[in-house]
Formats: sequence, C-alpha cells, structure tokens
Amino acid sequence: MSKIMKNPSTSLFPIPTILVSSQLEGYSPNIITIAWTGVLNSVPPIVYISVNPQRHSHKMIKESGEYVINIPSVSQVKIVDYCGIVSGRTTDKFRETKLTPIPASFVKAPMISECPVNIECKVKDTIFLGSHDVFISEVLAVHFNEEVLDSNQRPDLNKINPYAYGLSEYREIGQKLGSYGYSRKE
Repeated sequence: MSKIMKNPSTSLFPIPTILVSSQLEGYSPNIITIAWTGVLNSVPPIVYISVNPQRHSHKMIKESGEYVINIPSVSQVKIVDYCGIVSGRTTDKFRETKLTPIPASFVKAPMISECPVNIECKVKDTIFLGSHDVFISEVLAVHFNEEVLDSNQRPDLNKINPYAYGLSEYREIGQKLGSYGYSRKE
C-alpha cells in the first residue's frame, strides 16, 4: 500500500466537540465551541482546552482561571456550530441559543443545563504554542444529567450521544466495537 505525504496539519481526527462556558466579573457569561480538547492525566484528573487569544472567551478564561466543559449531544450540533461562528463580544449566546446557564459547584462559570455532561475546571497552567494558548486544568467536579445514567448510575454513551469533529465536519460516533481488555479475552 503506498502512502502520500502531506504538509504538517491538525490531522488527528475525529476529536470531541464541546461547549466551554466561562464567566468574568463585569461580563455576561459566554460560550465558545472548542474542538482542541482532551485528557492529559488520570490522577488527579487533568484536561486541556486550546483557545486562540483573539477569542472573547480567552480573556475570560485567562483572567478567571476557570471554565466548564459542557459535552453536547448530537441533537445540539446546530447550537454548537452557531456558538463557534458568532462572537460573545457582540452576541449573548445563552439568550440566542436558549441554553440555560446554571450554577456550578466550584467555579463561577455556569454549566449548561441542556448538555448531558458538565466538567468544572480550574486552570493550573497556560502554555502558548503559537496560534493558541493551552489551558491545562484540574477537574474539580463532573455533573451528569440523570437521564444519561444507567441503572447503576454510570454514564451511558448511547444516552449521552456525543459526536466528533474532523475535516470541517461533525460526525456521529457510531457503534460499539469492543470494551477495554476484550482483545486479551479471545
């Protein structure tokens, strides 16, 4: 099989698409769509988001040192796209999308009620890498909407129904292929 080399790019796909909410005194709460996100550590739980310094949310996150990662469902993809193409400087995204800000437990940034998963984050470090600042953050709390938990109170991916982003497209995740460790059980 032959390979064709391309220029370096962000070709790690698919990646999760999230809504990040932030709050800074003197400003209305804001929502930004982020695809540059992931997990960096398990104990303590450390995640990251990358935000271009020109974005309105960047100032809010940098100065407050906190934010909430809100994981949307497939049914919210149009809202997620909208929050990524309009600026919070000129648009109240909560009002325009009819999303509901609710208080978080540990941070001032609101959680988005309609998102099935909300992750409260406290910034531990910021690294400038060129086009974006990476906010490396400790997870302070994770909240789940009751209806996305199974009978044992564990998150059910089918009920959460998250999706991914790649090559400028939003895509559903698809069917289960196996569970952790299944390759050793065969």
